[in-house]
Amino acid sequence: MKNMTNFSKLVLKMTEYEGGCVERVNHFLKVFAFAKTIAEGEDVDDATKEILEAAITHDIGIRVCFEKYGNCNGPHQEVEGPPIALEMLPACGYTHGQTERICYLIGHHHTYTNINGIDYQILVEADFLVNIFESGMTHEAAEKVYENIFRTKTGKQLLKDLFL
Repeated sequence: MKNMTNFSKLVLKMTEYEGGCVERVNHFLKVFAFAKTIAEGEDVDDATKEILEAAITHDIGIRVCFEKYGNCNGPHQEVEGPPIALEMLPACGYTHGQTERICYLIGHHHTYTNINGIDYQILVEADFLVNIFESGMTHEAAEKVYENIFRTKTGKQLLKDLFL
C-alpha cells in the first residue's frame, strides 16, 4: 500500500466500508468513470480532477441512513455522509482543503440549485448518468434532466448518446 495513490487507497477503504455491497461499489466506480471523462472533456485542472476522484465518496452516507432512518433519501445522505468522509479522506492522504471540498460536495450532491464550481457540476452530472440507468428513469424524465441540470458539453453529449 506504500506506493498506492490516495485514490487507490480510498477505493480500497470504500470497498471495505461498503462491506460486500457490490451494488454500491459498482455505483461509485461508475460515477467516478463518468466524472473523470467529463472532467477531461471539459479540460479541468489537476487539482479539480483530484477532488473528483475522491468524490467517489458521494454516497458514503447511504449505509448509515438505512440504519438510522430506514431509507437513503438525498437529504439524509447529505447530512450523514460528510462526517464519515471526514474521517476516511485524511487517512487516505487527502489534505484538509481537499477534505473540506469533498465533504461539501457530499453534503450537496442531491441539491441541484446554486451549484458552485465545476467539480460540483461534474459530480451531479456523473451521478445522474449512472442513476438514470440504475433507476430506470423514463426518456421524458431524462430529457428534463438534460434541459434543467446538465451544463457541461461532455456531460450533455454522454447523456444524449446514452439516453436520448
